[in-house]
Order: sequence, then C-alpha cells, then structure tokens
Amino acid sequence: MPHVFEPMPVPAVPVHGENATFAVHRVFCVGQNYADHAVEMGASGREAPFFFMKPPSSLVPVASGREGQVPYPDGTQSLHHEVELVVAIGLQGADIDTSEAADFIYGYAVGLDLTRRDLQTALKEKGRPWEIAKGFEASGPIGPITPRERTGELVRGGIRLDVNGQTRQQGDLGQMIWRVNEIIAHLSRHWMLMPGDLVFTGTPAGVSAIERGDVLSARIDGLEALQVKIV
Repeated sequence: MPHVFEPMPVPAVPVHGENATFAVHRVFCVGQNYADHAVEMGASGREAPFFFMKPPSSLVPVASGREGQVPYPDGTQSLHHEVELVVAIGLQGADIDTSEAADFIYGYAVGLDLTRRDLQTALKEKGRPWEIAKGFEASGPIGPITPRERTGELVRGGIRLDVNGQTRQQGDLGQMIWRVNEIIAHLSRHWMLMPGDLVFTGTPAGVSAIERGDVLSARIDGLEALQVKIV
C-alpha cells in the first residue's frame, strides 16, 4: 500500500573505517551519570539511573575531519553543551545481564547533548517533562562510530570538550556512576533493545553556555573527534 507522502530518510551515522553507515532506530540518554555533574545539577549519590529520549531527527552526524554546523535554537537564552560517550547497539535483546552487555555493543562515538538549560530548569521546577529542552532539531551532534572490534570495551579513557580552544569539560569514562554494561542491562529491562539504538551515557562536570560563533571540539580517547560550530 502506498504512503500518503514520501517517508523521511532514516538518520544514519558514518562508521569510521567502513564504507557504510549506522542506521539509527532510537536515541536513549542517561541523565546525571557522572558524580561531579550530578552535584552541579543539584543531585548526589548513586541514585538509580533515569533516561530520556531524543528523536533520531535531532542528530547531526559529522564525518571524520569535518566541522558540523549547528544552528542556535529558538526559544532559549541559555544553550548548554554536554559532551558524552555514545554507545551504538548492534544486537536485539531484553533482560540483558551485565556480564553479557558488551556483546550487544556495535561501537562507540563522541556525542553532544545540547540543552536549552533555561527551559529545562523552569520545567523541572514545575515537575513537567522537558523534551522541549533536549529533543529539538540539531540537539544531538555525533561523530563517526568506531566499531567495538577496533576499540575493545571502553571502560576508561579521557573525555574532554573545548570551546574556542579553551577546555570546559574534562573527565574520565571511569568516573561514570553507572557503567555502560549496567546502563545496557537497566535499559533492556524496560525496552527491547534493537540494532540501530544509540545510548548517550551522560556528561562530566563543566556544562556551560555557548553562543553563536563558538567552535566546540569534543574528544574521547580512542575515538574520532567531533567538531561543530554554532551558527
């Protein structure tokens, strides 16, 4: 049966070293998964992980060695950066044990979870959902995915974000409150994970505002860097 209009293209992320792309199914995000960032956002301790989602259409895939262009969104006076490790899921699974979680990882990438912080803060104060602060167009820049067979399982390694050459965020993947295998296990108790799912795993401390003209350079040891300009 024909569609009433032409379907939108499936968002896809380049795969480093391959003549192929990773077609995206869903985008999960973990909130406050580094202790220092949790503190700066008003939380503390190893609280149970919580999740929100971005639409796949919010992604801005950026190829190796290129600079992506990200428009400053309407409706905010406080756009914040959050550098994150992104995990790409390659197998279907539910109720996954932490000891088997790595088998479900296709690869890893560097991502940015851009946030309308003023809107998020106002909505949180009212106890309302805050998708409008996280799921807007171009809110998810992402670099190339490097297959796990090349990186091994990433449990430690530097994570850093520079803005106009000045370091804003710097930490280590080992500082995650909930490790990647635990995140996958927890997610899989509530959703059937599918090939094409992406998981943004949280950000270290140092989130702050960015402006038009700023150049953001995000890096994680062992992965392709991500660079974007706010326009």
